[in-house]
Amino acid sequence: MSDDDERVHRVTVRGQFRDLSDAPRQYLVRAKADHDMFKAAYTPEGTFTYDDRIQFFNLRYEIRCGGDDPTALAAMTGEVEAETFLRTMGFGHHPLRIDVVDVSAIWDGVARRRA
Repeated sequence: MSDDDERVHRVTVRGQFRDLSDAPRQYLVRAKADHDMFKAAYTPEGTFTYDDRIQFFNLRYEIRCGGDDPTALAAMTGEVEAETFLRTMGFGHHPLRIDVVDVSAIWDGVARRRA
């Protein structure tokens, strides 16, 4: 793969809330309808969802990148974005789990089968 080849990745960052103070918890209670799992999508700015008990959360990002190891770069970018969001919102959390799917590879496979 050349450095100019851009790949499209779906990055899912999963975690568990920890030590939420009253203000962030109250925000999450009030905003629950805006962060419903059925509204989740992979977007460049990220989609934030969480469970009814306000225990677990997901952040979903669409990250486009190239280079020598675009999957690793997408994972790192997603983690940085998630950490920044969680810190900005004041959401304490346990260590994050990052899953990356190179959807370009899926599209490449479909194109090869059609050819």
